[in-house]
Amino acid sequence: MATRTVAQRREQQRREYDAFMATCPARKLLDRISDKWVSLVLTALTGGPQRYSDLSRRIAGVSQKMLTQTLRTMERDGLLTRTVTAAVPVRVDYRLTALGESLLPLMAAIKAWAETHIEAVERAQAAYDEASAQ
Repeated sequence: MATRTVAQRREQQRREYDAFMATCPARKLLDRISDKWVSLVLTALTGGPQRYSDLSRRIAGVSQKMLTQTLRTMERDGLLTRTVTAAVPVRVDYRLTALGESLLPLMAAIKAWAETHIEAVERAQAAYDEASAQ
């Protein structure tokens, strides 16, 4: 077996998509899909296609700019499709792709975990803050 240099091992790991490596492209993807707006849009699209205005109403607190950026990024990553229907006014629908649907169970589980455990996390934060203040 040939001996490889550190640089060669790093290059091999990068090609194998090891997210622990700084140059791994999977890191950028992890950063994008771990965004709170991405997870909320994904779970909001569970029931089928929705219009921009429906998503905006459903996801409280998201600005128009952030929702637009999130939808564009998700479309670029292949997680959803955007369909424009010529009408007056123009109708734009967003729908999860098969790739987006494959991510949905993970995001739904994380969302459910957060909703179930928020009180325990808040108690832990309060205890930590109290101990740190002393």
